[in-house]
Amino acid sequence: MPTTQSTVDFLVEQMAESGLVRSNKMFGEYAIYCNEKVVALVCDEQLYVKKSKTSTTFLDASHEAPPFPGAKNYLRVPQEHWDDSEWLSNFIRQTAEALPLPKPKKKK
Repeated sequence: MPTTQSTVDFLVEQMAESGLVRSNKMFGEYAIYCNEKVVALVCDEQLYVKKSKTSTTFLDASHEAPPFPGAKNYLRVPQEHWDDSEWLSNFIRQTAEALPLPKPKKKK
């Protein structure tokens, strides 16, 4: 089932305390950016956060799952955490801080 815009809007609002958070529709699903780094994907109405060196302080390995077939494992955030904006914002902020800056796009 494809993700609805209202789900993404809710999640972005819940993550607002973590920094500059925005979403971008990609391939029918959504990427979540924090301070211009892709930190999460929303696929099939599920939130998947990239693994980082700080991930284990939020979720253990039992939450690892690919957001779509053939993808690397991310951490699937249970929906009971979606309403806790402080927990979710901290998770997203610490993930963004641990991830490297995106590589600059090559000029054509």
